Amino acid sequence: MRGEPSCPKCGGRVRAPGLFADSWQCGVHGTVHPQQPVVPPSVEALVVVTNRARVPVWMPWPLPVGWLFTGVACAGDDRSGGRATAVACSGPGPLGGAGELLLIAEELGVGLGARFAGIPGPDPGPGMRVDKPPHVKVLAAGRPTPLWHVEGTPDDRAVFAGEACGLWLWAVVWPEQTGLLMYDEMVLTDLRDAGAEVDLVPCGALSPRLLSP
Repeated sequence: MRGEPSCPKCGGRVRAPGLFADSWQCGVHGTVHPQQPVVPPSVEALVVVTNRARVPVWMPWPLPVGWLFTGVACAGDDRSGGRATAVACSGPGPLGGAGELLLIAEELGVGLGARFAGIPGPDPGPGMRVDKPPHVKVLAAGRPTPLWHVEGTPDDRAVFAGEACGLWLWAVVWPEQTGLLMYDEMVLTDLRDAGAEVDLVPCGALSPRLLSP
């Protein structure tokens, strides 16, 4: 399943640094932090991303009943470190059926969250109306964190975004009604601070959402 790095904004091919550029280049988006190939979910894969990340690696902890960790993605290289992370979890939806949740942390302009959200990006833009009260609140690294519903996304998902630890925090949920999970003040842990507890994360099959937003 190993592949080549890709553009975090469009999933297209990127050129590695070389003679004419000292950064990764997308033919459409110019300089980018490359998204690394996605590998099957495992504690080992999670540890690799966590050790590289310069941004939080958010996961609901404890996971909702019946939910599993189903993959992780990151954008950045060995030189820059992880500038965006995406953690996938899957389990029973609150209204029945299967639900999926992606939690993305990223620096301004990386574009990974907008790609999973299904909007042009690279950031939430006018679809996030911060002039209105937040729609949900999560507890991120022990701090109450407001999130706003992002408008203009595809009908098959619900998207929330806000700021945590000075960086973008996105929550993308499939199908849309699974977004009800977000209204229960979900507790998010930055796995960089979890220590040995990472070994207790239950793993499931790889979420296809990480491969094809």
